[in-house]
Amino acid sequence: MKFTQSLLAILLIFAFSCKQEPSTPNPRLEQPEEFKKLLDAHGDWKQWIDAKSFSFNMVHETNLAWENHYIDLVGRKVRIDGDTWQIGNDGQNVWISPNRQAFQGQSVRFYHNLYFYFYSIPYIFTDPGVIVKKTDPKLLNGVSYEAFEVSFEPGTGDSSKDKYFMLVDPESGRLAWLLYYVTFFDQNNTKLNALKYDDYRDADGLVFPRILTGYELVNDSTKNIRYQVSFTGPLLVNEALDDKLFKMPENNAVVAN
Repeated sequence: MKFTQSLLAILLIFAFSCKQEPSTPNPRLEQPEEFKKLLDAHGDWKQWIDAKSFSFNMVHETNLAWENHYIDLVGRKVRIDGDTWQIGNDGQNVWISPNRQAFQGQSVRFYHNLYFYFYSIPYIFTDPGVIVKKTDPKLLNGVSYEAFEVSFEPGTGDSSKDKYFMLVDPESGRLAWLLYYVTFFDQNNTKLNALKYDDYRDADGLVFPRILTGYELVNDSTKNIRYQVSFTGPLLVNEALDDKLFKMPENNAVVAN
């Protein structure tokens, strides 16, 4: 009897302590107040932080090549199904099927999460290691925009020296332009490019652009169009995708950089 009473008392104490333990807020929710204002203009961004998986469809408007993207938001594994190839990141290696020659780009590793990253801004800038701060207004095509500078702590991602500037639409409060340079191929590169965010569509409480258009940037003005892509079907879910989706095929696939 004493044993039963003691065991019951221990269980009650354990249960009580579990109930009373305060939940730890996700540190990704603790963003600078001015950045939160930009995030709020894009919807309930806590959904992004809570989600485990993301998928979308994309078309390159220059040649009508299509791609389906699947992303594990927790481990950042990636799978892209193109019309003539598949690219994946299984958490250790970036791979391509059926062979490296099937992809005409300069680097499979650079490409595998490129459009996922662009498409997911500003939500993805809540990642650990990302530093977002308000900066001086930026002039683009004769218009002055409220701007945020984005940089990265050393060791974050494949090229932590990259730099981004988010330019805010004065009417909607959403991201209108992204100025950026990447250092994946050249650590000393500081030449900015411009990316236009157009035609936002609601996706269950979050908004994503339907069209992204890349431009050359010369003296604070956009020049020639470099590329244009369109998106459909963004889907954010709280369940993990099957890990087999990201596994490199046993045949007709190679590790790529």
